[in-house]
Amino acid sequence: MTVHFIGAGPGAADLITLRGRDLIAASPVCLYAGSLIPEALLAHCPPGAKIINTASMDLDQIIAAIAEAHAAGHDIARLQSGDLSIWSAMGEQLRRLRALQIPYDVTPGVPAFAAAAASLGQELTLPGVAQSLVLTRMGGRASKMPERETLAGFAATGATLALHLSVHRIEDLVAELTPFYGADCPAAVVWQASWPGEQILRAPLSEIAGLVPAEMERTALIFVGPGLGAGEFEDSRLYARDYDRRFRAGRVGAVKP
Repeated sequence: MTVHFIGAGPGAADLITLRGRDLIAASPVCLYAGSLIPEALLAHCPPGAKIINTASMDLDQIIAAIAEAHAAGHDIARLQSGDLSIWSAMGEQLRRLRALQIPYDVTPGVPAFAAAAASLGQELTLPGVAQSLVLTRMGGRASKMPERETLAGFAATGATLALHLSVHRIEDLVAELTPFYGADCPAAVVWQASWPGEQILRAPLSEIAGLVPAEMERTALIFVGPGLGAGEFEDSRLYARDYDRRFRAGRVGAVKP
């Protein structure tokens, strides 16, 4: 039997892949992170499924529940928020499963930064303005930042920053970024992207911290970069009439749609 790690998306119940939905429906056991996973997703579980909320469980308890289901011959849907490739604590679970020789697979989900950018109505890579996006965070209780990964180091590139798990330290963040981006650099905070209570704040970097209320202590994403406010930028060459692409009609050897 297999443990299916499934990225359940940023919060909206319909932002899950078809593969993820179908795996939930085919698994008689479902472990889900109840503090972040919408309960509406559990409606995809098959009748009689064993559903376990892991919000109050530690790693040993989670692995024990998975091992018990595996020993009983059940496929397991392991639902976690966003996409599993970043800040998901999946790596430590996979390490335990490999040691136990329990097979698993991974289904990606919609990451929080993508949902937040969609809420902003924003492309994060604009021609001639921004072509790089850095996903990072400030150090916290759960995980320290490696010494080589500094906010100043990332800011020195001028790339657009998408800062996770850092809204509780937004004043420190602003102080550290201002020398690199300037006080007038566009910034935004998206709280609970795609959730019913979603809130969006936009302001220059020097003002954004003052707009963040105390209740925005988690599930918020901070964006900083000149591309967030750029109204003037070059058109992409991708769709230019004179851009030579193999799919362009009329080009010798062009692939027909």
